[in-house]
This record gives sequence, structure tokens and C-alpha cells, in this order.
Amino acid sequence: MESEIKIENKKELKRKRIIESAAKLFSQKSYHEVMMEDVAKLSLIAKGTVYNYFESKEELYFSIMKQRMEKLTASLKEKIKDELSSIESLHSFVVHLYMFMMKYQSFFLMYQKESLKAEHELCSELVGLENDLKNILEGIVESGKSEGLFRNIESGFAVDLILGSIYGAIQRGIEKNFGEERMVAEREKIFDFVLHGLFSAYEENKMFPLSGKTIVITRTVEQSKESSEVFRQLGANVIIFPTLDIVPPESWNEFDSTIKDSTSINFIIFTSAHAVKMFIHRCNELGVNFDFGQTKVVAVGNKTALVCERNKIPVHIIPKKFSGVGVVEELTNYDLKKKLIFIPRSAIGREELPYELEALGAKIKTAPVYNVSLPSDNKVKGNLEILNQSKPDVFIFTSPSTFENFIQILKIANPVKYFENYKVAAIGPTTRTAIENRHVRVDILPEEFTIDGLAKAIIEFYK
Repeated sequence: MESEIKIENKKELKRKRIIESAAKLFSQKSYHEVMMEDVAKLSLIAKGTVYNYFESKEELYFSIMKQRMEKLTASLKEKIKDELSSIESLHSFVVHLYMFMMKYQSFFLMYQKESLKAEHELCSELVGLENDLKNILEGIVESGKSEGLFRNIESGFAVDLILGSIYGAIQRGIEKNFGEERMVAEREKIFDFVLHGLFSAYEENKMFPLSGKTIVITRTVEQSKESSEVFRQLGANVIIFPTLDIVPPESWNEFDSTIKDSTSINFIIFTSAHAVKMFIHRCNELGVNFDFGQTKVVAVGNKTALVCERNKIPVHIIPKKFSGVGVVEELTNYDLKKKLIFIPRSAIGREELPYELEALGAKIKTAPVYNVSLPSDNKVKGNLEILNQSKPDVFIFTSPSTFENFIQILKIANPVKYFENYKVAAIGPTTRTAIENRHVRVDILPEEFTIDGLAKAIIEFYK
């Protein structure tokens, strides 16, 4: 059995070597100029052996194309399936298609050179895969139009223009032999070019109040992607710089002991989308189907409420102020005496909210459902390269941790000097205090402590 596995592995390696060699030749010459002898010679495999794997040059050619196209379409679908909006789906599509083609340059050159019109069974499969690629993009465009984000453009026309722009950029990258660092910067420029061509604001003659501004957002990767959409819609160039990574808590003991008696919980307060996601994650691990029939759910912020909705968690209360103070103000409308309130939260959650609710007579149980740590070097490497190549106008910090971690990641010895030529925005007074404790000036503080509030404050600042 083991020897059979080894033989199969050797066969697969040979097949891959033939495909890679053939792809290189097909990318350099026309289809008719490439001979099977050339493939055998380049792959260092006997010509007869090559025919054991592929009966003809035509089968070899289309096998290369099919293999790459299948991998491309499957990976694109995987990339965009969890995106929260059409803009983020478009970003994932553009970035992934560009990086995939730059990785498999021989395939791209083959794909560009030959039209898919041969009378061959595999060719019809390729046409189908090419249509799959276009359908993915068309779905994103249609979604953006229905959301009112993209102009009312004919989708097929938009798809052809977008793909043409991406393919032109890939051709340029191959000709200029772009390295990894340059590709990371290039892909964001392509996305901005495509996105602003689709924006509905253009056809409505609206202004982009943050056009020409470069804004650095420091949150988790997921949060930054969500926040970047707000600023991109306003015309800004956005640099995502992750300073936080969300990991499970050191222990689930407190959560597990509380959740097993869910019928005794009168209120549950989700203070963030992360809390909701980790709550669901742990319940699934435990096999617990939490019954919300007897529990009122408080979601702090519209994003948190949206994640609850997507996970079929009924939301009863969304405080007008997205803060602990807002929660307390909202719950003063209820009789909290001897009521049990459960707060699944960050391991470094602040104590003000539990303390204020206890003062209203409630019994409080808190449990860590996630922890916040520094992202690994691999997660920030590409973002760091983009930041170093750019000239930011504004740095946005959404918590004391995002500021302190940014300083730590960049090894900034003198924060005052580093930020002296930039504008600094803080999402709320707690974050502002943490920044000012480092003697760094905070230029922008919103009235509403949200990303939307920050966007309004930055627009007002530049007016």
C-alpha cells in the first residue's frame, strides 16, 4: 500500500513538471510553434513518457488552462463569500485576481494569447470557467447597484472594462518585473481606480469630500476592512494597518459555567461584533443552542446588531449612544433589581459598565470570550510596506490598544516626533487620553464615537 502511494506521488510530481514546462513554452510561443519534443526536453522527461500523461499537445494545452482556471474561480468564490459588502467583495476580487495572475504569469500570458474557440471538449469547459469568472464579478456589480453604491451601468460592459483594466495592469507588472513589494502597492491602486469608476456618486455629480486624502486605519484586519469602506466612499485612499489580533481567551471556564444555565439570564449585552462571533463559536463547540426566548439582547452599535441578525440572534435594544453610558441610560427604563445580566466580552474589558449596572440592582456575570494580542509579523508585513511607501494625512486610532500597539509594531522611540507632520484622529475620549498621555496631539475627535462619526469629523476638519 505504501509503495503504491509513493508511485502515485511520483506520477503526480512528473505531471506537474510537464505542466509547468509546457506552460512556460506556451507563454513564450504560439500554440502551433510548441512541439511535444520541446516539452519533454524542458521537463527532462522522455517524449514517450509525456504521451503517457497527455495523449496530444491539444490535451496538454487545455489541461494547463483548465487546472489554473478551476483554481482561480474556486479561490475567488472562497475569498468573497464572507465579505460584508459589495465594495469589500470587489476589493477581494481585484486583489486576488491580480495576485493570482502575477503568481502564475505563464498561465496569464497563455490566457491572453489564445482565444477559446477550438473544437475540443476541454475548450468548452474553459469557456464555462471563463464565464464563471465573469459571473462572479457581475454578481458583485449587480449587488453594488442594488445597494445604491455603484452607478446604474450595464453590468456586462462594466465587467469587460474592469477585467480589461486588471489584465492591463498585470501585463504592465510582468513587463516591468514587479517584485512582491511593488505588487502589494499596485493592487490597491488598481482597486481604487476600478472602485471610483463604479461609484454612483459620479453619475449624481456628488463631491468626494476626502478625495486626495490618505487615511491610515488601525484596528483588527476585519474591522479595518469594514471601516475602510466608509472612507473609500468619501474618496479617500485607505491604508489598512492591523494593530490587533483577536484570539480565544486563555480559559472558557467562566463562559461555560454561565451558558449552561441560560434560562436564568434576563439580559445579555454584546458590546462588539467580536463578542457575538466568539459567543456563537463557543456555543457551537459546546453543542449549546442558547434559548433567547427569555432573554433580552442588547447590541452596542449597528455593526454589532447586524452580526446578531446574521446569526439569528434577536436584538431588543440598541442604545442611542454606542457606549457603556448609552447602555446604562437605556437599561434604566427596566426594572433591573435581582435581574441577571450576562456580558460576554474582551478579556481586558473595562469595569465601568458592570459597576454601573450593579448600582441599579442587577446581578452581573462577565466572561471573556476573546482576547486581544499583537498581530504576527506575517500579518502586517505587506501593510507595513504600503505604509512606508505612502504619505498619510490622517492616522485613525479606535482604542488605546491600537495606538500603543502601532508604536510597538513600528518600534517608534519618539511618538511626538513621528506624528508631528500628521493629523491624528481618536474615536473617543478614552482613546484621546491614552494618546495625549504620550504627549501626541489629537486633532480630531467626533461627537459620535463611531467610524461614521469619525468620518463626519474628518470631513468637517478639512472644511
